[in-house]
Amino acid sequence: MNKGTLVEIIAKKVGMPKTKANVIIDEMLNTIKMGVKKDKEVRLIGFGTFKKATRKARKGVNPRTGEPIKIARKTFPKFVPSKSWNPTKPVLKAATK
Repeated sequence: MNKGTLVEIIAKKVGMPKTKANVIIDEMLNTIKMGVKKDKEVRLIGFGTFKKATRKARKGVNPRTGEPIKIARKTFPKFVPSKSWNPTKPVLKAATK
């Protein structure tokens, strides 16, 4: 599923124009990104948690030359599904018209 399909499904289920559904999805994603960027966890009960993770600096090998290289420390977003997460069941009841 891509974002366009997600927008269509939500717009149809909630009974709103696709443009409004797109704005809502964009704001939700931006809010999650900003929360993670500010070192905060974004926890969606029954779905999962978005958080910032760090990968330590380490030594590696250049695959072309075989020379040792230093790989810098890196931060990245991480998603951890909740224990009750089941992709076949809806998390919340759909809104009624």
